[in-house]
Amino acid sequence: MPEKLGISRNTVKRYLQAKSEPPKYTPRPAVASLLDEYRDYIRQRIADAHPYKIPATVIAREIRDQGYRGGMTILRAFIRSLSVPQEQEPAVRFETEPGRQMQVDWGTMRNGRSPLHVFVAVLGYSRMLYIEFTDNMRYDTLETCHRNAFRFFGGVPREVLYDNMKTVVLQRDAYQTGQHRFHPSLWQFGKEMGFSPRLCRPFRAQTKGKVERMVQYTRNSFLHPTNDSPAPDGDHCRC
Repeated sequence: MPEKLGISRNTVKRYLQAKSEPPKYTPRPAVASLLDEYRDYIRQRIADAHPYKIPATVIAREIRDQGYRGGMTILRAFIRSLSVPQEQEPAVRFETEPGRQMQVDWGTMRNGRSPLHVFVAVLGYSRMLYIEFTDNMRYDTLETCHRNAFRFFGGVPREVLYDNMKTVVLQRDAYQTGQHRFHPSLWQFGKEMGFSPRLCRPFRAQTKGKVERMVQYTRNSFLHPTNDSPAPDGDHCRC
């Protein structure tokens, strides 16, 4: 029997002589997670911010202020478990060589009597990022932001890619397909600085997906949804 069972003779003898059944092994009790006491807060925080998303790094800062000492891995896994996966249309990745393209877009952080907008510029090859906050999206502000971005990057790309913003294009395909009527001030500015304006394909914002992602990143990382209201003196507001 020991040879058939692959165990020692003494083990077989001990079981045969025992009056009770062999010991039964039970699962180990669950170990408490460092995240457990913060799960309700995280659920409520994400629910309050819906439909906007709060980055895991922002939530980590908040719960660390409350005493959390765990890592980012379990936090991100828990946040993912609360998210409903969305199907996305596959897009072909488009790359450009160094110095060729800069992508530009506006994002609105806040409307109302005290608006806040963000100008975002991303270099197509290196993904180097420039952002600037403004209180309007007029043409003169757009041009100033361009000049500041070129100064920050240390040069001017061969082309700048936009969507259909009114301060860039007056009429799409005005002369023929792909031949647009650009804003005259922008066209002159491009000649002065040495870049050509280009438009992304209509209904295909993925053409300038790099800057679209950075606009979303800026909204999520610099302005966090909250139920708090400004203090009466207007000097304090969580963001």
